[in-house]
Amino acid sequence: MGNHSHGHFQKVTLGGLLVTLGIIYGDIGTSPLYVMKAIVDDKAINSEMVIGAMSLVFWTITLQTTIKYVIFTLKADNKGEGGIFALYTLIKKAKRKWLIFPAIIGGCCILGEGIITPPISVASAVEGLRMLPAFSHIQTVPIVIAIIAGLFFIQQFGTKFIGRFFGPVMLVYFVMLGVFGVVGLSSNPGVVKALNPYYGISLLFQHPGAFWLLGAVFLCTTGAEALYSDMGHCGRKNIRISWIFVKTMLVLNYLGQTAWLVDHDGQKLNGLIPFYTLMPEWFLPAGVIIATVAAVVASQALISGSFTLINEAMRLNFWPKVKIKYPTDLKGQMYIPSINWLLFSGCVFIVLFFRESKGMEAAYGLTIILGMIMSSRLLAFFMTLKKYPKMFLYTFVAVYIVVEGSFLVANLEKFPKGGYITLIIAMVLAAVMASWYIAKLIRQRYVELVPLENYRQMLVDLSTDTSIQKYATHLVYMTSAHNPLEIESKVIYSILQKRPKKADIYWFVHVDVLDEPYRMDYKVTHIAADDIIRVDFRIGFRIAPRVNLMFRKVVSDLVKNKEVDITSRYESLNKNNVIGDFKFVVLEKFLSYENDDLPLFEKLILNTYFLLKRFSLSEARAFGLDSSSVKVEKFPMVISPAKELHLKRID
Repeated sequence: MGNHSHGHFQKVTLGGLLVTLGIIYGDIGTSPLYVMKAIVDDKAINSEMVIGAMSLVFWTITLQTTIKYVIFTLKADNKGEGGIFALYTLIKKAKRKWLIFPAIIGGCCILGEGIITPPISVASAVEGLRMLPAFSHIQTVPIVIAIIAGLFFIQQFGTKFIGRFFGPVMLVYFVMLGVFGVVGLSSNPGVVKALNPYYGISLLFQHPGAFWLLGAVFLCTTGAEALYSDMGHCGRKNIRISWIFVKTMLVLNYLGQTAWLVDHDGQKLNGLIPFYTLMPEWFLPAGVIIATVAAVVASQALISGSFTLINEAMRLNFWPKVKIKYPTDLKGQMYIPSINWLLFSGCVFIVLFFRESKGMEAAYGLTIILGMIMSSRLLAFFMTLKKYPKMFLYTFVAVYIVVEGSFLVANLEKFPKGGYITLIIAMVLAAVMASWYIAKLIRQRYVELVPLENYRQMLVDLSTDTSIQKYATHLVYMTSAHNPLEIESKVIYSILQKRPKKADIYWFVHVDVLDEPYRMDYKVTHIAADDIIRVDFRIGFRIAPRVNLMFRKVVSDLVKNKEVDITSRYESLNKNNVIGDFKFVVLEKFLSYENDDLPLFEKLILNTYFLLKRFSLSEARAFGLDSSSVKVEKFPMVISPAKELHLKRID
């Protein structure tokens, strides 16, 4: 599944609309499999309650998905990219420190959704087999785990091939939703009155306990946040136009299920699934297959979205550096092994813990509504920065405080029923993100920068000192100093004192991650002609920092422009035009034992940070450097120096 943010799908085309169906709407499209079933539960069908619930479903989709996400949130795009981290990068320039918390919490809740969505979608689809007499007592758990295992296994090969089928599969699926919705609706067209908000409001205020139905109703909009996250794949216009078709098919199917339920007033479901009851028996096997494939598509979209989310989190210093693979040449497609198998383990645990979709429905939604509330907070701040009319802004905030606040309270009932599992997962992920980010801030506070000009002549003299053996022709240091005229003191210490490192040319390379998604440019500063050169890379938060490749390109451009001569300075090699060697030096910190009286919070954060660092990529691999030409030097990190020791000499 590629990322087409650079105008590939910014124009509305039939192809773009088809791709949008396959990438964007899998999650929300599979909601009819379980929403009405979750609303009725094991209780006797009450037609008045069903009509009111259908009204709430329609207006939830309208308020949450259509108005909040499709109309307003899609306007908050970062160069065509969406998602809570893209939204955060748009507003973080405001320098409000608290913005980091809704961004991290929201991002972790979306990851938590990625763990429960594949099991509930696939399980709900597969359980349709039980409506066939021959499979009435089939155990679905092994089938669900097998499908999920296959899905996660193929991630390492990329989804370029199966991605071509996502659009057509989802088109068939949505047409199936609409057709059988109309078939069901034809038996009782009067249920269309449920589109009137009166019935939903009446249910909430006149029936004791009806408020808690909102926890099941909320499941109809669970794919809305993913819709925004995947905006870069298809473009805003394609999403908005295709949503008209998708919403129509969804509403028709919900109305069809409502009509069937009303026709069976007073009865219990007894294992029947309203979604499948609309289908004639001869079509049921095909319906189960189509729904299962649609559930796989929905799961694939969330898995790919999780990879993108973690990639952005790494660029924004929210997540430890982990290995990323690019299995196909499709732009934006990536594979993160650690996240893939983490999600797989979580999905298998969910299936084994709940076993049936019914149990998953009881736990599903709590983390998603928390994520939506966080994105609403960031969106409101974005609207403030964009100077939306105050009256509109106050109305918008008030409406969604009431709507999403009500859903949150209703979903809290799910906490003891299994909602605590996804909440714990989200909290653990949030703790990792917060620890990594705060540790980076603490480390930055103790980085000592010195003026490069003070050491310019020393480096030039070292470069020409014949009494010292040459360390490398080209010595390249990664630096975190944003100012080209400054350098970390530890870099100078490494060159001049640790072991004098003589080189013909000293290169200082800095990587600056920008708030734009796909920007790639560089700037070269000649600090000392033919002796000291600084290269600043400015790359977007969705670009992997492959410093080895990028640096090679920069050197090639400089040679072409005759700004630098990279030929070896050894006489025998120089006369044969042999290119000199390049040696990268990466400096890594560790927490020194010399720290004394370190504040408890900082000690806890830094210990967590260095523990996580053991499981993450080294600085060299994170920068995409060739291991054969990299030297890693470790430096002690002293934050709170030990007090003077009062040692007494004795004879």
